[in-house]
Amino acid sequence: MSTWDVSSLDEWKSDRFPLGAVIPESGNSRDYVTGGWRSERPVRDDVTCTQCLICWIMCPDSAINAEDEKVTTFNLAHCKGCGVCANECPADAITMVPEGCDLPEVK
Repeated sequence: MSTWDVSSLDEWKSDRFPLGAVIPESGNSRDYVTGGWRSERPVRDDVTCTQCLICWIMCPDSAINAEDEKVTTFNLAHCKGCGVCANECPADAITMVPEGCDLPEVK
């Protein structure tokens, strides 16, 4: 149910439309949780992972946490589920699984 009266939408001028995708200041991405957009989430196989950090480099959302030059976790609050990490992983250590799905068994 919409909270806006859009009955005269065809007559609106640009100043009537609500702003979207506004970035009010630089460096504020940590303040905006975007993980709710995700339909799939990454799962990493610790045994298969070679710690090459390619996933960390390629992640467009900086949603892969690394410490001491090793991947530790995914920041699911910011991961949008794009699958770039899984696609770029040369060891096939990252699998995308549907949200709400149990974790796959590690081979």
